[in-house]
Amino acid sequence: MNDLTIEVLGTIFFAIAVVHTFLAPRLLKWSHHFKSGSASEAFLHLMGEIEVVFGFWAAIFMAIFATLRGAGTAVAYHESLHFTEPIFVFCIMVVAATRPVMFAARALIQMLGHGLSKILRIPEVVADLFVILTLGPLSGSFITEPAAMTVTTLLLRSMIKKSEDRWMYFLLGVLFVNISIGGALTSFAAPPILMVAGKWSWSTSYVFTHFGWKSAIAVLVNTLVLILVFRKRFQENMQSVRVSAREVESIPLWIVLVHYLIVLALVLTAHHESAAMGVFMLFLGIASVTKQYQDALRLKESLLVAFFLAGIIMFGNFQSWWLSPLLSGMDQITLYLGATSLTAVTDNAALTYLGSQVEGLTEISKYYLVAGAIAGGGLTIIANAPNAAGFSILQKNFSEGFSPLLLLRAAIIPTVIAVICLGIFQTL
Repeated sequence: MNDLTIEVLGTIFFAIAVVHTFLAPRLLKWSHHFKSGSASEAFLHLMGEIEVVFGFWAAIFMAIFATLRGAGTAVAYHESLHFTEPIFVFCIMVVAATRPVMFAARALIQMLGHGLSKILRIPEVVADLFVILTLGPLSGSFITEPAAMTVTTLLLRSMIKKSEDRWMYFLLGVLFVNISIGGALTSFAAPPILMVAGKWSWSTSYVFTHFGWKSAIAVLVNTLVLILVFRKRFQENMQSVRVSAREVESIPLWIVLVHYLIVLALVLTAHHESAAMGVFMLFLGIASVTKQYQDALRLKESLLVAFFLAGIIMFGNFQSWWLSPLLSGMDQITLYLGATSLTAVTDNAALTYLGSQVEGLTEISKYYLVAGAIAGGGLTIIANAPNAAGFSILQKNFSEGFSPLLLLRAAIIPTVIAVICLGIFQTL
């Protein structure tokens, strides 16, 4: 049993998992045809949860791997992987979703949205939405994309009075694309940039001048287009962000500051899993003694997202046998468009990492590889790691169940805008 055979099997199971994500809503609906509490209903309901998909198929694949190559080889492969990103996403999701963190975020949005609505004479709900969908994703360049996704999505959910699937998909599509490109102002926050920054000697200054300002323009354009198209729906079905006087009085300033220091500590230790877990353990202690200022911690949702990302990582190394030759054989424009498309079915961080292993890439090819990876990061849930966190928070707002195909369709327009901004401005 040679290595290529295992790699091909890894690709096959990865493809099955990708297809499964698109079929998950149907499996969830199918589960409702069986008696509640039955084994069939429970199994189909589990298979209909998108966060479970990649971990489920990764477990089956590893069992086959161990059977064919031996348990020792399978364990050695597992130990060679780095699960820093899932661990960090779990920690930051839990902390960023706490009441003190969200209280301060809502207070800032309320202040900025109110000022913007007065200056431009627009409804506050529209102003708040604009601020959230621009500053939220762009803040990901400093607090990391998973943290920005968690805070931004929770803010959006608090604004929704009545959701309609049609505009919810477009809202989610713009959010995912904006988060993916919004982390491109620095070299340490967006996973696909982080994967290559060290090897290619890309500093924050380099990343900002080559990607950052163009991404910021795309974020602004995407948000404006969304608001112009669905402005009436947003005014009817969403409410402006509000922080009551009672809430201001109920949460001491020092509690808020401590929680933001925890967020900062997690950001600084984001790429060191043991240190990040140490900070998280400290947070759990703080949360237990300040429980009167806390809501229920989002442990279950965060664990499911981490499980989802860990499953993707398990398959990542098995895609190099076909992905690296494919990338190396593309010209610049084909590479740009190809990277954007491939990101939809391959995590963009994995895509840029594998691309960085290709020898002889020119500087312009490196640019287009990364630009395509971040531009396509909103097309599917698996395209960009933080997308799973956003989906986990907003999935219950889809009345007819979530459809990955409808997300793909809704994300095409903001993706095209990102591709144009990152492509045209590069040639000027």
